[in-house]
Amino acid sequence: MLFLNPFLLWFLLAAAVPIAIHLLNRRRHKTIQWAAMQFLLKATRESRGKKKLRHILILTCRALAVAALAFAAARPVISGLIGWGGGSIDTVVLLLDRSASMEIRPGDGLDSRRQIIIEKVRDAMKSLGAARLVLIDSAGGKPQEIPSPESLAELSSTAPTDSAADFPNLLTRAAEFLADTPGSTEIWLASDLQASNWRPDDDRWGAARAALAALPQKPAVRVLSLTGPTSSNTSIRLLASRRTGNELLLDLEILRAAESRGNATLPLTTQLNGTRTTENLTLAGQSLRFQKLITLPANSTSGSGWLSIPADGNPRDNSAFYAYGPDRPIRSVIVAPAGEAADYLSLAAAPPGFGNHTVERVDPANAGALNTSSLATILWAAPLPTGSSFETISRFLTNGGHVIFFPPAASSDTALFEMKWSPPAEAAAGKYFILKDWNHSDGPLRDSIDGTPIPSERLKAIRRQIPLGDATSLARWEDGEPFIARRIVDRGTAWFVGSLPDYTWSNLGDADVLLPAVQRVIAASADRFDASYLATVGSEAAQPLPGETRTRIDDYGTRDPANAAYETGIFRLGERLLAINRPGQEDQPEILTTEQLDHALEGTNHTLLDQAGQSSDPSLSRDVWRGFLIAVLLFLIAEAILCLPKKSHPQVVPKKAIP
Repeated sequence: MLFLNPFLLWFLLAAAVPIAIHLLNRRRHKTIQWAAMQFLLKATRESRGKKKLRHILILTCRALAVAALAFAAARPVISGLIGWGGGSIDTVVLLLDRSASMEIRPGDGLDSRRQIIIEKVRDAMKSLGAARLVLIDSAGGKPQEIPSPESLAELSSTAPTDSAADFPNLLTRAAEFLADTPGSTEIWLASDLQASNWRPDDDRWGAARAALAALPQKPAVRVLSLTGPTSSNTSIRLLASRRTGNELLLDLEILRAAESRGNATLPLTTQLNGTRTTENLTLAGQSLRFQKLITLPANSTSGSGWLSIPADGNPRDNSAFYAYGPDRPIRSVIVAPAGEAADYLSLAAAPPGFGNHTVERVDPANAGALNTSSLATILWAAPLPTGSSFETISRFLTNGGHVIFFPPAASSDTALFEMKWSPPAEAAAGKYFILKDWNHSDGPLRDSIDGTPIPSERLKAIRRQIPLGDATSLARWEDGEPFIARRIVDRGTAWFVGSLPDYTWSNLGDADVLLPAVQRVIAASADRFDASYLATVGSEAAQPLPGETRTRIDDYGTRDPANAAYETGIFRLGERLLAINRPGQEDQPEILTTEQLDHALEGTNHTLLDQAGQSSDPSLSRDVWRGFLIAVLLFLIAEAILCLPKKSHPQVVPKKAIP
């Protein structure tokens, strides 16, 4: 309980006045022993206990009435958010989640969770009197003093966005602001507790907690959680886009709420350079991942568009935006000596019918002079690079390229990014190395979008070299040794494949495994060229470069110019065309558990107010002084009833017996 006028609590001392008057009245009469009164005292001794109890009750009612009046004058406020600490609050720092997931509407109303929490915070601040309100929103991240709680809902800094939230960073910003703020302070964290926005295992929580612990005023931390049932919601997101000639291939995913059951038909609208088409999709479960092929206008060098599904419980996740640029030939290079392995790798990198795929073979001795600026992928079947070749490969990986390393067919101690090859090993006579286990959802051997697996079990090898080092294994031989390993290097990826497409080594050249694996790596590496037309809200790629201005060019819906940097859409940044989509983490429905919240805020003595997020939920705080006034009235009525004189009963005189 918090009191808006705590200095009036001194009037609680007035509750002692009735007791003092009672004690003084007792001292006004001097007791004198009188023999004739002993008989009267003896007659009333049996009722003395009841009278004493009655007097005590009267005295208690009078004292409680005065105390309740003092409490009412001090204007008490109770709230799960404000807590039960006494004293007044000088400053409230509100950390407001403006992420896309906060626009979901509860099942009982038309307002989003963001709007509900803004209204509740506004009402709570009004009941706190002259307390100062400072807002740090999840998009802007900068402290902003709010002159009046009434204006909270009208500010651009509380409007909806398509961004994500970063609560470790927000709490650190709050601690930095409070370092120069005197007085009693509280931090209110308003969120839907989406786990991807809280990142409970992030190391930065330790720094945030330490910054709070160092503050002299020791602010209270209140977490307002908005969870509970929501309106039905379906989202669409763009995973990747690739241009091949006059076609644009989009990787898309549609997600439904976990409670959705049965098949559903969903209209999908596609807009391309102002032209719209609509088709129906069938959703059989909670998710549908598919590819959409869009035919581009002839001689189209660049353009943009969007895809949308009907509006539902959250209007911020019903659209995905794309843009494309000029068609690029997909060039690959094979660094290997001439021979069977190089020939099969050439066929896998540029098979017949793939018109825009080209490949060339380079001798390992000349690899250092490669111009990698326009290369999609490098396939390396030679000893690991050193010297100038290492610098070329390192630069290529740093810029986001992919390199597939195949065994050098000889023992070597050369290491690359802490990876090296084991000596060549041969299978026992009459036996093969069999591929037993591989990742069906990740890596070059993953299943296709429709669930069709690659026939990797057909792969047999009589010779192999095992990639050694700290890397992620995505496929293993029957004895558990890695066949395909992945090592992330800056923005690029180094792949290590444990056998050669040479029939003196394996049947990898049959193309059942080699062709799809190589083409998937080439596509992932070439995506970085098309990715220059795609970005996510809040990412570095979505920010204007020095001298660039941001201009929205799409006609999808009504947007807030003040929040253009935090919204999705098609933008022109200087000469660049960019499609900006919401972060993928906003489509992750996992909610923070109580244990994860306690771990993240350990040592902050935080309080959790878990509301269902419904429009009908009670306010964050309530004035209760009227209740104390009612208590005053009830105590006085009880005192008056106890003071009423007892009813006298007429004495019945028995009739004299008639003789």
